[in-house]
Amino acid sequence: MPAGDLTFQGDLLLRILVAAVLGAAIGIEREMHDHPAGTRTHLLVALGSALFTVLSAHGFGGGTGDPTTVDPTRIAAQIVTGIGFLGAGAIIHYGTSVRGLTTAASLWATAAIGLATGAGQYVLAAVTAVIVVVSLGPLNRLVSALRPRAPRSMQIRLELTDLEALGRISALFAELRVEMTAIESRRVRKGRYEVDLRLRVPASSGSQAVAQALAALPDVDIVEASDILD
Repeated sequence: MPAGDLTFQGDLLLRILVAAVLGAAIGIEREMHDHPAGTRTHLLVALGSALFTVLSAHGFGGGTGDPTTVDPTRIAAQIVTGIGFLGAGAIIHYGTSVRGLTTAASLWATAAIGLATGAGQYVLAAVTAVIVVVSLGPLNRLVSALRPRAPRSMQIRLELTDLEALGRISALFAELRVEMTAIESRRVRKGRYEVDLRLRVPASSGSQAVAQALAALPDVDIVEASDILD
C-alpha cells in the first residue's frame, strides 16, 4: 500500500476517532444528569455520522480520496433526516408536558458535529462541541439562576383576640407583597377568633419570614402554618 494511501487512511481514521471523542464529551454531560441518551448514544451518533460522511465523500471514489466522480453529499444528506427519528425516540410525553426536547436537540447537534469531523473540519467540530456542552451545563444553570422563582402557596391558621388585628395583618402582607387568596374566620369563644388564610408568598420573602412577621404582631397567635404544593 503506497505511503500516500496510508497517510490518507490515517487521516480518515483520525476523523472517526475525533468524532467519537467529541460525541462522548457531549454524552457524558447528558449521562451526569440522568438523561436517557447518554455517553454511548451520543458517541455512536457522532461516530456514525462521521463514518457516513467519510464514506459518502471518499468510499466510492476508487480509494483515492477524489470525490469528483460522485456526489459527496448523497449519503451525508440523509443523516439530517435519519437523526430525526432517533431524536423523536428521546422525546417523552407526560400528560400535557413534554420531556426530552433538549436531549433530542443534543443528538441532532452531535450528528452535525460528526458530519463536520467526517469532512475534516476539526476546529469547527471542536468549537461546536464546546458550545453544546456549555449550553447543556453551565448555561442551563445560569438561566435557572436568572429565572424568577415562582411564588409559593401557604396555608396558615391564626388565633386573634380582636378582629381589628386583621387590619394589621393586611398592612403586613402589603409590605411583604404577600397575596391573600382566601380567608375564613370564626368565633371559637368569647374574645377569641380563629382565622384560616391561604397566601401566595413571593420567593423573595419566604414562608418562614412571613410566619415570623405574623408572630411578632400583637394579639396574633399562629396555630398552624404549612406550605402547599401547587
